[in-house]
Amino acid sequence: MAEIQIDGENLTFEDVVAVAFGRPGDPFVTLAEGARVKVDRSAAAVAALLDRGEIAYGITTGFGAFKDKIISREEVEQLQRNIVLSHAVGVGEPFDVPTTRAIMLIRANTLARGYSGIRRETLQLILDCLNKGIHPVIPEKGSLGASGDLAPLAHFACVLIGEGSAEFEGQRYSGAEALTRANLRPVTLAAKEGLALTNGTTVMTAIGLIESWRSTQLAELADLCGCLSLEALNGTLMAFDERIHELRPHPRQNDCAANLRALLEGSEFVRDFDPANVQDAYTLRCMPQVHGACRDAVLYAEWLLKLELNAVTDNPLIFVGPDDSIDVVSGGNFHGEPLALAFDYLAIALTELGNISERRIMRLTDEASNSHVLPAFLTESGGLNSGFMIVQYTAAALCTENKILSHPASVDTIPTSANVEDHVSMGATAALKLRQVVNNLRQILEIEAFCAAQGIDLRRRSTRGDAKLGRGTSELYAAVRREVPFIEKDVYMKSHLDGVSRAVAEFVGG
Repeated sequence: MAEIQIDGENLTFEDVVAVAFGRPGDPFVTLAEGARVKVDRSAAAVAALLDRGEIAYGITTGFGAFKDKIISREEVEQLQRNIVLSHAVGVGEPFDVPTTRAIMLIRANTLARGYSGIRRETLQLILDCLNKGIHPVIPEKGSLGASGDLAPLAHFACVLIGEGSAEFEGQRYSGAEALTRANLRPVTLAAKEGLALTNGTTVMTAIGLIESWRSTQLAELADLCGCLSLEALNGTLMAFDERIHELRPHPRQNDCAANLRALLEGSEFVRDFDPANVQDAYTLRCMPQVHGACRDAVLYAEWLLKLELNAVTDNPLIFVGPDDSIDVVSGGNFHGEPLALAFDYLAIALTELGNISERRIMRLTDEASNSHVLPAFLTESGGLNSGFMIVQYTAAALCTENKILSHPASVDTIPTSANVEDHVSMGATAALKLRQVVNNLRQILEIEAFCAAQGIDLRRRSTRGDAKLGRGTSELYAAVRREVPFIEKDVYMKSHLDGVSRAVAEFVGG
């Protein structure tokens, strides 16, 4: 059994993916010794503030527009419970288990940094729930991305106090029942803890990280599908010549060109120089430029999320000096603007990967566009059979949906809390839109692989015989053919689309 220690500073992409998609308790998540000291010191500072009777936002005051309402010492615990209960107003479908587990891990890591004033026993309960497989039921919608992901995080926090609902061993229970079945007990929240649990960018970070991880894999798949289409269309490698790309030194463009050359190495389906056909259409010729630019957006999101994973994003923050001085400082680290912008950028880039893929699908299915290399709609008996005609429609529909989803959420804002919280990021909305774009892109690429494999077989029947595919494309073709046969005549196509999806799962996870 693997173990991951969290300390608020060293959580990695790989850690989150392992916990999100792993079984409860494998990997096993623990709190690092150094983090325990910092957490205890921060919690002690909050207790000291209460003993002194000092005024501190969210500790001895109300929240948001109620920031000027003073809370008595006797009401502090009720205040923290109230924020959790009153903020649990999310709507929509609940997050899937991997996203929920990512939320739990990232929130625990943020609190482990030791600036949030949470007690170790409360933080440990989060880890116990994660390790035992208690997954809070968290509705997808309700966050404005400032003050962080309040509504969804409140649903997460509800389970810790025995409220709300959670899934455990495949069944849904009340929060209290789920804890009891796992031999755990709810906590009574102390000062600052309700605010620490609900205030921050955790939900948008969790969604964005999973989709960024998937995007990396889909960018690789886009190269593979594009190359298989190029072979089916009798394309040329000339546009991928290293000398061309060295003269435009965009790193990802050059990386992509090198990858395309490697995937097509040894292919006997590509054409040599032909004076009657010296260059391909943009969808083939410009893959390094388009795919490479899209990879920049993927890497930017990944870079940003690696920072956010180990950031402290709640408010206020507790600073304890070497002389045991205590400062409670209000700021805005909960604001999701950096994430919202990155997710919008990534959604636009992935939409472009889908756009260029769909245009290659069109070229595969349009006999005039492919210069009669392939028959109309990839069928030898057109008219009686529609072949792949409507398969391209589906890709076009998904592309159009992605274009609509690519309208940036980050340019929108709406004031809340009596205009105290007067600018919000819509970061969670950007993340949820990104998730839909990623899902659609995967299906578009699956359709391209389906069409390209059909095109390869048609070319083999007409002229190529036993010609070899490229080093990389041969693997994709083989995977598709393990699940889907050559389509001789019109059949129920949905089952074959499902088969291609299974084939593609060999190349992408999640």
